[in-house]
Amino acid sequence: MMKLFKNELLIEYFEDKLAVVGLFVFTLLCIFALAPAIFSPQNPYDLAQLFLENSFQGPNQNFLLGTDEQGRDILSAIMYGLRVSLYVGLASTILSVIIGFSLGLISGYYGGWVDTIIMRIADIQLSFPAILIALIIMALWGAGIGKIIIAITIVNWVYYARTARGVVLSEKEKDYAQSAKALGMRNFAIIFREIMPNVTAPIIVIATVRIANAIILEATLSFLGLGVPITEPSLGSLIANGYQVLFSGYWWTSVFPGIILMVLIISINLIGDRTRDIMNPRLKR
Repeated sequence: MMKLFKNELLIEYFEDKLAVVGLFVFTLLCIFALAPAIFSPQNPYDLAQLFLENSFQGPNQNFLLGTDEQGRDILSAIMYGLRVSLYVGLASTILSVIIGFSLGLISGYYGGWVDTIIMRIADIQLSFPAILIALIIMALWGAGIGKIIIAITIVNWVYYARTARGVVLSEKEKDYAQSAKALGMRNFAIIFREIMPNVTAPIIVIATVRIANAIILEATLSFLGLGVPITEPSLGSLIANGYQVLFSGYWWTSVFPGIILMVLIISINLIGDRTRDIMNPRLKR
């Protein structure tokens, strides 16, 4: 039955042509990001492969997207930058889901002072712009991939916690949850075995959208110089690096990383929109 259900969801997903295009583009970008050494013309961070005489060359047959001030191939730099951006986005989203989902389940089920503390922390955090919180954290901690993942996790966990809590508040009053409680099942067993499967769908929908937000937040922080270090650049830091010479005529150093970032975000949003439509019958077209 579960296998049939999954097959039906896949068939329904592929009925939307835009969603299929988004999935194809996202998969292609992931392949380039996972194995940049295979597809990229050079390793842009190997000094032995960089030559200053190749600096600031426009797009040509040798360098399809041009080069920067160090002679780095922009296409290669984008592939390596994609790896960092996707890693930060996916890792921070997974951590946010684990923390927010768990706290939301506990908050919604137990209520009382536990619910009050968790939700007041969430309310206080949501009263500030996400970028402001992330900027403060990174300004205090400094740049680093691990640090920016933690910063984005701190910013994003509240969305999953509030969603999970809202669903649990209604689910715990239903007959199956009350029956499990009457049979003497422990609270944690009821939460994670009975209620949690019914909360998973909205969390999955939010996660597919928040991945894009996490990548944008990382790109913003890196653009401002508070994200990943220079030795492990992302798309955001590549855009920032090119922006310094954008108005000197070397437009390709910033425009092409920006286009790839935009394509990545759009593809993820297309996947997220279709996932939302499938998971929520009320939104099906």
